[in-house]
Amino acid sequence: MTGTVHHGGMTATTGLPRPVLDDSVRLTDRGVHILDRRCFPAREEWVLAADAHEVAEAIRGMVTQSSGPLFAAAAGLALTGRQVAGRPVDEARATLAAAGQALTAARPTNNHVRDAVTAVLTSPDVTGAASAAELAEAVQVAAAGVAAEYRARSAALGAATVRLLPAGARVLTHCWMDTYLVELVRAAAAAGTRYTWIATETRPYLQGARLTAHTLAEMGQDVTLVTDGMVAAALAPGSALGPVDALVTAADRVTMDGHVINKVGTLGHAVAAAAFDVPFLALVLAPDPQAPTASDVVVEERDGLEVLSVLGARSASPLVERGWYPAFDVTRPRWVTSIVTDRGPFPPDRVAEYHRDGASSGPR
Repeated sequence: MTGTVHHGGMTATTGLPRPVLDDSVRLTDRGVHILDRRCFPAREEWVLAADAHEVAEAIRGMVTQSSGPLFAAAAGLALTGRQVAGRPVDEARATLAAAGQALTAARPTNNHVRDAVTAVLTSPDVTGAASAAELAEAVQVAAAGVAAEYRARSAALGAATVRLLPAGARVLTHCWMDTYLVELVRAAAAAGTRYTWIATETRPYLQGARLTAHTLAEMGQDVTLVTDGMVAAALAPGSALGPVDALVTAADRVTMDGHVINKVGTLGHAVAAAAFDVPFLALVLAPDPQAPTASDVVVEERDGLEVLSVLGARSASPLVERGWYPAFDVTRPRWVTSIVTDRGPFPPDRVAEYHRDGASSGPR
């Protein structure tokens, strides 16, 4: 693990500060440096992964989360390409394939890494490379292209979301939307507006308290932190926080029949929002054509002992020996107002239209 100094900057188009987590994966001559989100922002520490398998372990171990695994996986493949440049081409391809498998298996619920690996390894320049040197160069270019495309599509997703929210909206969010969130804030600024934010803590890793709220504050946003159990009270009429205009979260996966799989807690928040007539917008680049229904998604369960502690400190009674930690939950379409994609919003029951040729966004 190595420390480093982050040099922030301003986004040229909006004048907003660039948050630290918007640049949390860096490929260098030494390997892939990944900002350790488990201890950020209390400490800014970087984990050095020397190969793709160490990148996969960092993803599995929650060193990086949300959009971070996509950028880490792309960097891990680029690193692998560089490492196999002098080998026989067949051996180089086998090593790349093994790296891709390790990365894809690290955290199975979110399909970002799977799709990034597939895009890199099936790139025509990668499949058509005649030598390991050509293969290495092609992988580097394809990996950079995957990362750039993800940012561009996230920007389109942010702009589509802004069109659904009233100017100056009060937005409640759960967990960490990462690149989606950053681009939503930038799109709002470009449209001449800003939002008031309510962010949940997101137990047990406190991503909301440490990452979401921190990044929103870095970008000059007005943010209030609540515990996960306060969401219904915040959404209820008469809340001291004021009326909430929308519940907005990312989605780790959206099925073709409109189910939203996201950080555990999303389901309860969506039900509460529906009870109080607050729209729930779930943000995802696209529904997953490999997941026709929720039963086609592996919903990750982590060690229940993680629930007994917070940031490494025991929070449960020493007499308590068991915890349960489903990392994600499944929200049925009936509780979702709109699934917002980089092509615009779709009603949950029509989200499969995203993949039709010439598809346009459906009605809100």
